[in-house]
Amino acid sequence: MAVNLVKAGHEVTVWNRTPREVEGATTAATPAEAARDKEAVWVCVSDTKAVQNVLFGPGGAIEGLSSGAIVVDSSTISPSASLLFMEGLQEKGCEFLDAPVTGSKIAAESGQLIFMIGGAPHNIERVEPLLRAMGKKVIHMGDNGKGLSAKLAQNMNIVFIYEGLCESLTLAKKLGVPPEKMFELIEASMIRSGVAEYKKPFILSQDYSPNFPLKLMHKDMHLMMDAAKENGVELPGLTKIDEIYEEASKDGHDDLDYSATIMLLEERAGLRKKGKLS
Repeated sequence: MAVNLVKAGHEVTVWNRTPREVEGATTAATPAEAARDKEAVWVCVSDTKAVQNVLFGPGGAIEGLSSGAIVVDSSTISPSASLLFMEGLQEKGCEFLDAPVTGSKIAAESGQLIFMIGGAPHNIERVEPLLRAMGKKVIHMGDNGKGLSAKLAQNMNIVFIYEGLCESLTLAKKLGVPPEKMFELIEASMIRSGVAEYKKPFILSQDYSPNFPLKLMHKDMHLMMDAAKENGVELPGLTKIDEIYEEASKDGHDDLDYSATIMLLEERAGLRKKGKLS
């Protein structure tokens, strides 16, 4: 995302918890230094605690932000926590948008992300050139917090679609139908989906290197369940799928792509040895 901002001609300063330079950008020693005198500050880290630390921890962005600056958070975190972060930034005289993304690693690299944004329309207009540099589509979901709410609901769809795909492929394989033939059928019928299309080459090649790590999808699932509990919504299906992710985590698959959950179903069906990729 930062690389694409540089390519679009924007003046960019970066800070990362794991030090990493971006060609064409200035590297800061702290979030406060990165945010100092900037019109816009963009945050994209792994979880709610990380956002809190980056914004309000020692050397956090809040120490360098000027009144009138706008902070945009593209992390996937708790909607209720995000609203509290907004209040803290507003006390500093800053504006705030929650702007999680979808598209995974490939879309981030190619500048084809989709942004789902919560916040005031005039603030979206302020950062429109930055959004255009990083993404292909912006959907305004409503007030602050609504971008994150939409992101959790959208990721829940991905979780369910992929779990259904895994279970159907495993059953078909056990019954003697090759995965390649099942994908041919899926693509030709009403059950075709972007999830199946995206994950097909990785499943067929048994490549579970992380495009979106299992530990992050598992984190998002817990955010979904927390939000549901806060708002009186039952998620019985997601609770069951969470058991698969818990087992995958215990088996040491946290840093693999979430698509690696198919290995557990294949192991249970006797189609692969535990821990083996083939």
